[in-house]
Amino acid sequence: MNKPGKPTTIKEIARKLKISPSTVSRALNDHPSIGLVTTMRVKKMAEELNYEPNQTAIFFKQRKTFTIGVILPKLSEPFFSSAISAIETVAEDKNYTVLLGQSLDDAERELKIINTFKKHRVDGILMSLGKNTSDLSFINMLESAEIPVVFFDCVPPISNINKVYCELNSGIEEAITAFIIRGHKNIALINGPERLLASMERTSSFKMILEKNGQKYNDDFVVHTDLTEEGNIAAMEKLLNQFERPSAVVSFNDFVTLDIIKLARQKGLNIGQDIHFISFANYPLWNYMENPPLGSIEQYPGEQGKTAAEILFHILDTKEEIEPREVIFKSKLILK
Repeated sequence: MNKPGKPTTIKEIARKLKISPSTVSRALNDHPSIGLVTTMRVKKMAEELNYEPNQTAIFFKQRKTFTIGVILPKLSEPFFSSAISAIETVAEDKNYTVLLGQSLDDAERELKIINTFKKHRVDGILMSLGKNTSDLSFINMLESAEIPVVFFDCVPPISNINKVYCELNSGIEEAITAFIIRGHKNIALINGPERLLASMERTSSFKMILEKNGQKYNDDFVVHTDLTEEGNIAAMEKLLNQFERPSAVVSFNDFVTLDIIKLARQKGLNIGQDIHFISFANYPLWNYMENPPLGSIEQYPGEQGKTAAEILFHILDTKEEIEPREVIFKSKLILK
């Protein structure tokens, strides 16, 4: 018997069965060159000796760690919780372990997580950029290390990379149409940080769709927030302090909407009467609230996560070079 604490080796199994270590190795891996009886004997002895495969040796031989890294801004957000659940389902089917890292929208923290994943040789990375990320040099670093990365949701505004995201034009058009049908003319947008690709797309779509529907675009009705509670409140204050305040607001996401609804109520406004809201994300929380927004725009986090994971595993399973893929979902207004 082995000494307590000393792991059983293939050589130990081979010695007890009086066969070669290579035969033991093949039998443990169900190699067709090894007969059924020998395979059963080897596996029975391995079980009796509490044999566990040397994962380090396996990883070295296969040049894989069977782990992927996922980097996202905040796991606490329902959007990313849904995405992670879908990613883990795909990874489990592939016998992969998922390692998580939260950037908390801190660019330095985000880069530290990337370097940690690189150091531990994850096989690939799925990533949603933080709102403060501007330096994308890590993409070339990961490419040099042969670690593929697939972006989802918040993606870099560059081509020739793998990315999955939701276009916002259709959702904004449905939101503005819903407001116009209900008689609103002063429609505002509380947008996210100006340099975010999603924010730029929202502003562009907002202006285009207003003008398409014969509505006047007003620069003063587009304000930005850094997505903190203070930033959300300040953005809403700007709108409410205008001479002719808006009667309808499209906001960056549901968490922004929670803050601005709170302020509107503090100002004595009745939600759904004096002022109306539509936001992005379609979180389940509205189902538990009185006087929820008119609607929320679905961005399909689960589908985004699932698709991004499938692209990553296709890359990992295919040894040939693959052209980068860009998958775009259409956003959709869900009325409450």
